[in-house]
Amino acid sequence: MAGKQFLVRKALSFFSKFQLKRQANPSSFQFRHKGSHATHSEFHKLASLLQKPQELSNKTLVFHLESALLRSSSLFPYFMLVAFEAGGLLRAFILFLLYPLVCLVGEEQGINVMVFVSFAGIKRKKFMVGSSVLPKYFLEDVGDEGFDAVMKAKRKIGVSDMPRIMIECFLKDYLRVDAVEGRELKTVCGYFVGLMEGKNANGVILNELRVGSHVIGIGSFSKSTDDQLFSYCKEIYWVSKAEKWNWKSLPREKYPKPLIFHDGRLAFRPTLVATLIMFMWLPLGVLVFLIRFVCGVLLPLNISAIVSASTGLSTTVSRAKRLSWIASNKNDKKESGVLYVCNHRTLLDPIFVAIALMKPLVAVTYSVSRFSEVTSPIKVVRLTRDRERDRKVMEQQLSQGDLVVCPEGTTCREPYLLRFSPLFAEMTGDIVPVAVDLQVSMFYGTTASGCKCLDSIFNLLNPFVIYSVKILEKLPSSQTCIAGGKSRTEVANHVQNQIAKALGFECTTLTRKDKYMILAGNDGII
Repeated sequence: MAGKQFLVRKALSFFSKFQLKRQANPSSFQFRHKGSHATHSEFHKLASLLQKPQELSNKTLVFHLESALLRSSSLFPYFMLVAFEAGGLLRAFILFLLYPLVCLVGEEQGINVMVFVSFAGIKRKKFMVGSSVLPKYFLEDVGDEGFDAVMKAKRKIGVSDMPRIMIECFLKDYLRVDAVEGRELKTVCGYFVGLMEGKNANGVILNELRVGSHVIGIGSFSKSTDDQLFSYCKEIYWVSKAEKWNWKSLPREKYPKPLIFHDGRLAFRPTLVATLIMFMWLPLGVLVFLIRFVCGVLLPLNISAIVSASTGLSTTVSRAKRLSWIASNKNDKKESGVLYVCNHRTLLDPIFVAIALMKPLVAVTYSVSRFSEVTSPIKVVRLTRDRERDRKVMEQQLSQGDLVVCPEGTTCREPYLLRFSPLFAEMTGDIVPVAVDLQVSMFYGTTASGCKCLDSIFNLLNPFVIYSVKILEKLPSSQTCIAGGKSRTEVANHVQNQIAKALGFECTTLTRKDKYMILAGNDGII
């Protein structure tokens, strides 16, 4: 009996020393994966790979998204985005309340809980969050160091613990990853049931790895040894949490694909603390919204601007150095008004242009909800997308006074300008470009796939909003169609460039149709 106890103690002592040695120096540890395809995998620190830039140039890389790219170790914000944007406020609140349970049951079961709450009952065909909302937040969470390592590989295969439908668009469209391995969600009658399929690697990817040459992996130590795809890696470079603390955010100029369009209402990363603040703000936010809304509808523009500023909705106005044309317009009786041309950030842009100029304007727009049209403090005229009819409408309104138009035809949240429709260039020679920018603290007041009648509500529900309006110089007569002989396209492009220069934005040739096809899968006509 004593001999048996001695052997047991010896075995336990040896195992403990082995574990301590493995944790202290993983780079010297070799792991044999189970199965007929098992290979020896050598573990190294990621820092050693970054010192050898040519190591991945002609090799296949298998990387774990959460470990190799994302700086944050919590997946809660991404599931909160799914719950809020696809399921609504109540579902998001339930997920928030269940966060303690997510932490108690462990990482794997915690993900299962978040998947169930976020996806159960959502219609698969209408789920667009993975392509329209999540890529922005993934890009903002990518570490510059991890990105440099991953992008050096000739062929890249991404692996994640999250459902495939959440990560596939981000990895393939924005990081140019060749293949994605994620958990599939079970569906019944076209609806998600909130459960994930088992961890079975894609057979096509496995076959490619079997016949491949040297396969390298990047991940955390535990994740790399658990996943089937990592069993084909001859070398695995591991990333520790301490190392990721020092990672820097990926600069926007290094994005493989520019982030121009994204959807969703939340304008912040919904961490646990940030989500708590949002739910605490909402009761007070409703009161603030009512004050701003009632004052905007009932009071004159100059008074409502003062009241709104006292509630956190402020406007900054800057004007060009020479604005003598304003005085001349007041003194001279002209047959037509001035056409103010501004970029489009939210539905409220024409209102804030009117506040900046301190005079009533008429806004022409391609699509606006009936609620927004009725409650607008300035006159709103609908356009029909019929060029001749819209031309007559704009000429009629200009004959009665000043007009404001947003020729992009839709909003853009990022520092880009969409193509300007050239229709406005033919209307008059009195064209004044106006550059508009917006900073919100909690909610976006625009949507491509959501309910548009809520746009104004979400805009006014923000704790703080800063509207920036820059009145630029009137177009010289030589740059107009009527006096200068320019084509309408040349005038539209010139105005677009002037506004982009004033804001520090970049011009694009993208249109409303491009935006809606990317974010909502339709042409955007409502």
